[in-house]
Amino acid sequence: MTYCVGILVDEGVVMIADTRTNAGVDNIATYKKLHVFEKPGDRVIALASAGNLAASQAVVSLVTEGIEDAETGAMVTIWTQPSMFKAAQFVGRAIREVYNADGRSLEQQQASFDVTFLVGGQIAGGRLRLFMVYAAGNFIEATADTPYLQIGEHKYGKPILDRAIGHETDLYDALKLGLVSMDSTMRSNLSVGMPLDLMVYRRDALKSELIHRVDVGDPYFHDLQDRWSSALQAAHKAIPRPPYGRD
Repeated sequence: MTYCVGILVDEGVVMIADTRTNAGVDNIATYKKLHVFEKPGDRVIALASAGNLAASQAVVSLVTEGIEDAETGAMVTIWTQPSMFKAAQFVGRAIREVYNADGRSLEQQQASFDVTFLVGGQIAGGRLRLFMVYAAGNFIEATADTPYLQIGEHKYGKPILDRAIGHETDLYDALKLGLVSMDSTMRSNLSVGMPLDLMVYRRDALKSELIHRVDVGDPYFHDLQDRWSSALQAAHKAIPRPPYGRD
């Protein structure tokens, strides 16, 4: 399993993904799930994936190496998409191509074709956007009313984002809250784990502001975990106990 989150605020977008794909007593594997396609001045597009690893890797390979255009015969890639909307459509097309090639074989082996992507970024001449692309190839978009999207094991980190994230949230506060959301997920689900990959992009910059891997033992993340745990303990102690049944 995995957990990825994209947060779209007024100042920009934050993308965070864990790297764990298998969890067990003696079977833990790490794979990169956040891929950034960047040409400064032209485009910054981040793809985060959840679900079947082979399928998601095949999709990333297709959008990188290209799919033949039926009308022109030319190879189209993530680099040739003219807008973020077209980029999301293209990722959806790549997912369908992979399903057509491998989906039925997976189903015959009683394995579901389970793959989902977050697609976030900006292309010159267009606006900053964030999409979630489903296994069917269709997608939804983050809005000012719903400024974040999650894929994978999302339920444990969702309440934090629901309570704290808004469209006007500071870009690096969004990063902090995304990391808190990731920590909460890792504490409740062993199938999500370190290292974490993250990207911060500032609106209209057309160049990523931060691409970073948070490794095990990272001082800031360790401090964030301790502070969040202490804050939760202090908060629940500060709330009066229920009066029910005291009569």
